[in-house]
Amino acid sequence: MIRFAILVLTLFLFLFSFAAWGYGVGYSSFPLMQDRKLISAEATGIISNGSGLGMQVRYTHKLNKHTIVDAGVGVSGGDRSGRLFLGADYEIFPDYNQQPRFSVKASVENALEFEARHNIISVAPTLSKGFNFWGHEGFPFVSIPMGVSLRGEDSTYHTVVNLAMGITGHLPIKGYSHLTANAEATISLRNNYSAIFFGVSYPLE
Repeated sequence: MIRFAILVLTLFLFLFSFAAWGYGVGYSSFPLMQDRKLISAEATGIISNGSGLGMQVRYTHKLNKHTIVDAGVGVSGGDRSGRLFLGADYEIFPDYNQQPRFSVKASVENALEFEARHNIISVAPTLSKGFNFWGHEGFPFVSIPMGVSLRGEDSTYHTVVNLAMGITGHLPIKGYSHLTANAEATISLRNNYSAIFFGVSYPLE
């Protein structure tokens, strides 16, 4: 546990020394116990304009029955080289019987894109539902992040909209079921990027 924490801290400092960015819905739709904390390492790949591969660190904390917060930092190749983010997901309806979970996630980002700094404020309505996949529970989700991006250099702005789809769940591997994994794809609908993400998280006691 201590070695893992040192590794994550070292990686975090390494990432922050370059530039900062964060992508994806993350673990907001995963049914965490109250006060549960996760630290995750994620691989990212931008496949549209400004394409590049990278990685990020994300911290996730379930504050109470309805609220999950997360924060992240990372680096990437390509023109979208840096972003830092902070988000809060609020559950409106739980995953119950045939009813899917519905939540809204608000986030604030500071991004370095195409050599210009952007401040992005967004909201993401999200639907998710738990299913059994060959004896293992998984939680597919779909979300539509939408927001406003303000370019710092000339104070211009534009709207951004994405469609995000993915799944979270415990790793179905013997001896590693305490780890939570996520896979996500996002498609640009307006003035944004398309990308794929993969991550594994470790629970913090």
